[in-house]
Amino acid sequence: MKQYDVYGIGNALVDTEYEIDDAFLDVIKLQKGVMTLIESEQREEILHQLEVKHEHEVIHQSGGGSAANTIVAVQQFGRKGFYSCKVADDVVGNFFMQDLVAIGVDSNQQNSNDEGHSGQCISMITNDAERTMASHLGISQKLSVTELDEEALRQSRYLYIEGYLVTSPTAFEAALKAQQIAKEAGVTVSLTLSDPAIVGAFKDAFDTFADAGIDLVFCNEEEAMIWTASESAEEAFGKLKTVCKQVAMTCGKNGAMVFDGTTTSNVAGEPTEAVDTTGAGDMFAGAFLASLSGGSDFATAAAFANKYASKIVSRFGARLDSAEISN
Repeated sequence: MKQYDVYGIGNALVDTEYEIDDAFLDVIKLQKGVMTLIESEQREEILHQLEVKHEHEVIHQSGGGSAANTIVAVQQFGRKGFYSCKVADDVVGNFFMQDLVAIGVDSNQQNSNDEGHSGQCISMITNDAERTMASHLGISQKLSVTELDEEALRQSRYLYIEGYLVTSPTAFEAALKAQQIAKEAGVTVSLTLSDPAIVGAFKDAFDTFADAGIDLVFCNEEEAMIWTASESAEEAFGKLKTVCKQVAMTCGKNGAMVFDGTTTSNVAGEPTEAVDTTGAGDMFAGAFLASLSGGSDFATAAAFANKYASKIVSRFGARLDSAEISN
């Protein structure tokens, strides 16, 4: 029996959220609805504009990072997760790890004493529930093969690779190494495309993952269309089925389209009033993988994932608490 259901690898970030209007995005010159990587100086300027000049207050703060959110969800749904990342021995990094440990997720960083600054993500939500993120990776951009726990990976059912890792040469190398180890050990390789802008800017890196073999890809319609150079979501889904053995594509309020290698299922979404789309894809992947690990088929797993993705967008924050998971 495998020790872990899902082994994730990704950027460890602490999420800080604010409510803004569209005009503020013009002030800080960020593209709405996508993630932009920023340096420390840009981070300080954005925070100055948010908190000092425009007097916005923090509405939510928690441990974050795309793959971390997914592994936390896996753990909350009663399965067992492991997370490989890189944080510094600072206030932010300690907050991140305490949060992870409290949930019960094992990690390579539980006894970290690395010097530097841990990663942070400034997440800004407009009144249409769109979220625009400015991420300062800090020490996380130095994630490398050193942070891999090969034994834990070999003892997992699924590997879950965060697409954002393609932005760092050493992190990309680590992700490819993890993919190789998983293939050799018979571990199912899953990859999330993460963000439309990342897919567009690093298409060759995602092609490299595909060439090495992707068992299951997670994406939304826009990401799928960009990667496959398609004019419609349906066309993109068809192309993905020729590249990846299995596909889980989210379609916003319309739910999801999934392919288990044989059968395609269109699974309706659950009606909700969205206030913050942060973490919707992460939650979908976590719930989906947890459901699969428990023996569900793809259609059942997608319905379960849609239910909890709808919960996550109906409130602020990228993670649910225990009470929200049990209802």
